[in-house]
Amino acid sequence: MDTSHLREDYRKGQLVEEAAPTEPLPLFHEWLAAAIDAGLPEPHAMTLATATADGVPSARIVLLRTADETGFTFFTNYDSRKGTELAANRRASLLFYWAALERQVRVEGVVERIAAAESDAYFASRPYDSRIGAWASPQSAIIDDRKVLEKRVADVSRTYPEQVPRPPHWGGYRLAATVLEFWQGRPSRLHDRLRYLRLPGEIWERCRLAP
Repeated sequence: MDTSHLREDYRKGQLVEEAAPTEPLPLFHEWLAAAIDAGLPEPHAMTLATATADGVPSARIVLLRTADETGFTFFTNYDSRKGTELAANRRASLLFYWAALERQVRVEGVVERIAAAESDAYFASRPYDSRIGAWASPQSAIIDDRKVLEKRVADVSRTYPEQVPRPPHWGGYRLAATVLEFWQGRPSRLHDRLRYLRLPGEIWERCRLAP
């Protein structure tokens, strides 16, 4: 399949220094709110890219749960591929892409596990079936067929018919950002790119990158 004929000229917005804050988080909140208000599907979905200790990369979509001064938080199985890679290499990146708004945000930084109490609180807020699934799925492991998974769900449901504790292999991670780059599509591929780089002393340096 040849996609070289596909073209899109971006004209929905601009990103100029005069209208951008001196720190990145307010701009990220503004853009995320715009994606939510626009009714985009899964506006909090983000690509999480990790790598092994020797640099072999992998990427997948996960869901952002909080974004504040401490970082960007998501939850997963610690024994999954991303979990084992983060245990070996804490550096990771995130990518938010809102095609309808012609915007994307790249985030780079270092990831660490969040406190157990915070993971407990979020796990308790999840729907019952999702909590059962966290126990039942040996995420990223090879299984014979779907029946294996369905049997595990049935077994765990019998074990925890009401209250479901958080599995010890499941919890949250937080990426403490060192770089955020905001991309706004512009005509003729002359896109706007503003990068925020965190310097010592929690100071953010903002600069424009060529498209």
